[in-house]
Amino acid sequence: MDAREARLKGLLVRGLGGDEAAYHAFLRELSMHLRAFLRRRLTGLPDDIEDLVQESLLAVHNHRDTYDPAQPLTAWVHAIAKYKLVDLMRRRESRDHRTEPLDEEHEMFAIADADAADARRDVGKLLGQLPDRQRLPIVHTKLEGLSVAETARLTGMSESAVKVGVHRGLKALAAIIRRNP
Repeated sequence: MDAREARLKGLLVRGLGGDEAAYHAFLRELSMHLRAFLRRRLTGLPDDIEDLVQESLLAVHNHRDTYDPAQPLTAWVHAIAKYKLVDLMRRRESRDHRTEPLDEEHEMFAIADADAADARRDVGKLLGQLPDRQRLPIVHTKLEGLSVAETARLTGMSESAVKVGVHRGLKALAAIIRRNP
């Protein structure tokens, strides 16, 4: 567990125990952590970062009683932030689709979207055949773009175990694809 994880976890646990100053420090430090986390994922939408930080902090606060101290805190917080990010993308998507397409170019993009959805489904099925120690490192590093260190913190694995998991997982996926063309 890295120092930030330990510090945030300690502040939250003390805050849950009634230490108001520790809880305020937890929220202050967590907001900085979330800002950095979301900034890496929203490079094209910088105006939405602060809104997502606030929504995530509110969700953490409202669901603080569901946190299991035996689990990594940042994994729990990142899951909440990712749900808020997905909600934002859904809201944007529904807002963008309120008008009818004016030309046929949109049909081409719809086909591309369907192809992408099929590809995501196929990749999900393939990854579902792998054990967690291989699937999770691939999902976090290759699909979500997290670093090896971030993935290690998120999964509770060592950095070398993450690297080995990616290598072995990709090798296993290649074997699965060769068997089932």
